[in-house]
Amino acid sequence: MIKVCNLKKSFGDNHVLKGIDYEINQGEKIVVIGPSGSGKSTFLRCLNLLETPTEGDIWFEDQLITDKKCDVNKIRQQMGMVFQHFNLFNNLTIQKNITLAPVKLKLKSKEEANEDALRLLRLVGLEDKADAYPSQLSGGQKQRAAIVRSLAMNPKVMLFDEPTSALDPEMVGEVLQVMKDLAEDGMTMVVVTHEMGFAREVADHVIFMADGYIVEDAPPQELFNTPKDPKLQQFLKAVL
Repeated sequence: MIKVCNLKKSFGDNHVLKGIDYEINQGEKIVVIGPSGSGKSTFLRCLNLLETPTEGDIWFEDQLITDKKCDVNKIRQQMGMVFQHFNLFNNLTIQKNITLAPVKLKLKSKEEANEDALRLLRLVGLEDKADAYPSQLSGGQKQRAAIVRSLAMNPKVMLFDEPTSALDPEMVGEVLQVMKDLAEDGMTMVVVTHEMGFAREVADHVIFMADGYIVEDAPPQELFNTPKDPKLQQFLKAVL
C-alpha cells in the first residue's frame, strides 16, 4: 500500500531522516518506536506529505505521491491522521467537527455524514457527546472524537502520531482500546507511540528508529525478546 524509497528529510543543517526504505502492506499494523529526536514523527508526517521530503520517493497504491503533479489533497483524503493534540474546532459541536470535511468536500450528503458520525461515535462510546463542544470533553474523549473525525473520511490507512502522549494516564486505555478495535477490523495503521504494551499486542511489525535510520524492524515478539542492536537494547532497558 505504501512504499518508501531512500527517504531523506533535512531542516537546514539538521538531517532528521537519512535514507529510509520501507514497505507497508494493506491491513498491516506498523508501530514505530525510538528515542526523542530519532525521526519517528517526521517519518510519519512524510507519508502523507505534511512534511515534504528533501529526497526520495513515496508511493501510495502504485501512485508516486512525491511527484509534483500529484494531487496531494486527494491522497490525504485516503490517509487519516491523528495527532498528539486533538485539533478539534472549539466553536463546533463534536458532530459538526466530524461532518465538516466529508460535507465540504462533497464526499457525503449532510444526512449521510450525520448518520455516519453518529454510527462512528456509537462505536467509540461517545454517541451521547454528539451535541457537546470539545471544551466539555475529557482529553481521552477528545482524542476518541479526533479518531472518529478521521474515520469519517473512510480512509484506507490511519496514521497516529503519539496519540496518547498528551493524555492523563487514566485516559490512555480508552484511546488505545479504540485503536485496538480498529486494528481488529483490519485497518492499515502506522503508529508512532511510547506505549510498548500496545506495540506488543497489536503490531505486525515494530520499527525501531535511531539517528534518522530504521535500525531494527521485526515482529514484536522478536524485537522485544531478542533485540539485536545495542541502541535498541539500551532503549528497551530505559522504557520497560
